[in-house]
Amino acid sequence: MTTTSKEPVLVVLQMTGGNDYLNTVIPYSDGMYYDYRPTVGVAEENVIPIDSTVGLHPEMRPFKDAYDEGDLAIIHGVGYANSPRSHFRSMDIWHTCEPDTLGTEGWLGKVVRELDPNKENVVTAVSMGPSMFRALSVPGVPVACVDNLDSYGLMTNVEEAKQRERLLERYKRLYGPAVGSGPVMDFLGQTGLDALAGADILKIAPQRYESSVEYAETSIGRKLRSIAQIHMADLGTRVFYVDQGSYDSHSNQEGMHDKLLADMSRGAQDFFDDLKAHDAADNVIMLIFSEFGRRTYDNGSGTDHGAAGAVFMLGDAVAGGQYSTYPSIKREDLEQGDPVPNLDFRGVYSTIIEDWLRLDANPIVGGTFEKPRFLN
Repeated sequence: MTTTSKEPVLVVLQMTGGNDYLNTVIPYSDGMYYDYRPTVGVAEENVIPIDSTVGLHPEMRPFKDAYDEGDLAIIHGVGYANSPRSHFRSMDIWHTCEPDTLGTEGWLGKVVRELDPNKENVVTAVSMGPSMFRALSVPGVPVACVDNLDSYGLMTNVEEAKQRERLLERYKRLYGPAVGSGPVMDFLGQTGLDALAGADILKIAPQRYESSVEYAETSIGRKLRSIAQIHMADLGTRVFYVDQGSYDSHSNQEGMHDKLLADMSRGAQDFFDDLKAHDAADNVIMLIFSEFGRRTYDNGSGTDHGAAGAVFMLGDAVAGGQYSTYPSIKREDLEQGDPVPNLDFRGVYSTIIEDWLRLDANPIVGGTFEKPRFLN
């Protein structure tokens, strides 16, 4: 299972819940921003400027450092037309690239199928969490699900049996409706065995890992540390998926959003510092996205569901800078009170698929879209 070649690796960090674009990449030079947000607006003196018009949230100092080093791309106004402003539907669209119909296959599951068509490596993709993310779900494509990497090597026989039972039940719920009634059990049996084999392989990752980097003791920090362990165990994993949240900031936004952004940006910094210390960063990029942004106007305590958002790309191979344009926040240009997306998210995916993973994006994202050139 060990590989010595440095194949390109993608880490996806999902900011679940709808991250507030305007309080993350802040149009601090625009007085309308402060008119719209008397409660949750970030004071101009606290913004971390990246140019004369926009800046980062004050808790995102690690991202400013990465930006100055040329390792962070900020992609403005990302989304899709006619946003439903629903968490479930919007996330489904981002996961399947199907904005007009209900998608059945995840975009990254299709990527994994192309990367490993013969299913030679059951840990080509790793999903960090208690269940698989929809973006990785394609019937017949094995994905290793990892809830707590450190506990794998410490399980008793009874705990392992319970873990296997839970894992198989997740696969049954996930795949049962898609497969049909005939070969369901055979299919589930093989899929479950693939997943369990992946879990067994990943047990060795913590044993191969030593590092002087001290990750913050946060949920996202622990997950990213586990991803670093697996990546540096050289098991041939090409795609990692992890989430953080919830960013659903309808109320009490200020403290909650501050902490989430601080944890996310610190976790990403620790992750890349760890990889660089082990000469393992040059073939890794990280995509950071949320299913939508939030309303231009605050609601007195937080912000409600919106449309356009920002996407971040991190890594040595990233051509740092800003891409696309910040959507207008003039009242006459808003749609249902929201900045309007001006770059289709499938164009971001296309850049990753074609220019990083060296695959044909069209059948994966369902068409041809404008590609921001954020890779060196």
